[in-house]
Amino acid sequence: MKLRVLFVIAEASPLAKAGGLGDVGGALPSALRSLGVDVRLMLPGYPSALNAVQQAAIAHRFDDSSWAGPLEIIAGHMPGGDVPVYLVKSKRYFERPGGPYTDESGKAWPDETERFAALCHAAVRFVDESRDWRPSIVHANDWHAALIPAMLKAQGLRSASSLLTIHNASYQGVVSKAELRRYGIPVSQLRGRRAHSFLELGARHADRLSTVSPRYAKEIQTKKFGCGLERLFASRARTLVGILNGADYTRWDPAIDVAIQEKYDSTDLSGKAACKSALQRALALEGSSQAPLIGIVSRLTWQKGLDLVPRIAKSLIACGARIAVLGQGEPRLEADFLKLAARYPYRVAVHIGFDEALAHQITAGADIFLMPSRFEPCGIAQLHSLRYGTVPVVARVGGLADTVEDGGERGIASGKTTGFLMRRFSSASLGAAVKKTIAVFAAASEWQTLQRNGMKKNFSWDRSARAYRDLYMKTRRER
Repeated sequence: MKLRVLFVIAEASPLAKAGGLGDVGGALPSALRSLGVDVRLMLPGYPSALNAVQQAAIAHRFDDSSWAGPLEIIAGHMPGGDVPVYLVKSKRYFERPGGPYTDESGKAWPDETERFAALCHAAVRFVDESRDWRPSIVHANDWHAALIPAMLKAQGLRSASSLLTIHNASYQGVVSKAELRRYGIPVSQLRGRRAHSFLELGARHADRLSTVSPRYAKEIQTKKFGCGLERLFASRARTLVGILNGADYTRWDPAIDVAIQEKYDSTDLSGKAACKSALQRALALEGSSQAPLIGIVSRLTWQKGLDLVPRIAKSLIACGARIAVLGQGEPRLEADFLKLAARYPYRVAVHIGFDEALAHQITAGADIFLMPSRFEPCGIAQLHSLRYGTVPVVARVGGLADTVEDGGERGIASGKTTGFLMRRFSSASLGAAVKKTIAVFAAASEWQTLQRNGMKKNFSWDRSARAYRDLYMKTRRER
């Protein structure tokens, strides 16, 4: 019997994207279909998605959706691909200006939980009422879709098993008991008076759970990383597995990347020097090719640990380093980086915002890539940097520790070392790790070996998709 999977997620590139979750939604379903899984994508009908989806047609109408109001399911296909898509169309919840989670000014929608409860409601109605195609598994992604397992059980729908993937446990979708009751969730068994969350309900009721890296699956069972749900996650340890996210090498590979100055690969790294020179010119960074160029492409948030960088910038610049930053996020961090650029013109360049082409150019043109995250469920940018021969310096957490191998300087020649890990979370530890990397950079032959070690690693979505296919099969057998 063929696996039929309804893959429910809040964003999927190129239909809608606000962050790394959009990369997952855009890449994993396609990789699963290439393995023979009949997976179909469901996400909100944002204006960008409705405009981009191909071969769109109304597949279902739910006019009696009580609190959610009228909903339509628009069926189509991903642009340029074979992945079927269902868009949940609602003027009330999704047809708004702005992004998936914020309005045009960047403020979060005040009815955020209700909007995604409507997505979950539509998915469950689809499971119950669809006649042309009915899923055997619903794969809910992150808190936005985490109410689905509870809704399936509340309505006694056992035709489909449920899998919940936790992409980031710090985002939970906090909701009151009154709201849950309104959404059709029985609250008599919910203990205590504190607020509950979509993620909590999903973790309790999903048939199986996964996270986006093996280490993160263990971390969320601890107080440090569990964000208040660590006991619940620990109680589900037998049904919780970590599967690494992948990198989309059709878009992120220096051998074919049209956004960079010159293409290159692990057999011929000469094009990387041209990429570095082009980046230095574009960002008005002075210095020769012998000056190490440090790149940062990230959301500027507390989670990412980038508040450490301004504290050590002076010492890195004293070592000859140049720093290129692309990102946006918390106003205080944005201001700190802009002050840094003003203090060190021609040595530090900061671009506030997001620019897809510049992200590729920094990843290709930098020598060193920083990700000093306080926690990192998986991380994708470090996977890109490895493929581009841009040596990552990362924190020893989550998917960073799972993907960057630090065998020290001695491990370079053997192929073990692909980057360097911070010993602990502190500015001193980050500075020490970067300076160690700069010391290796000064030895050209050793540096190229280190670059090639990372470029040879394979973190393709095909590898991730095979692991999910196996998990789907286990989930279906248990039903």
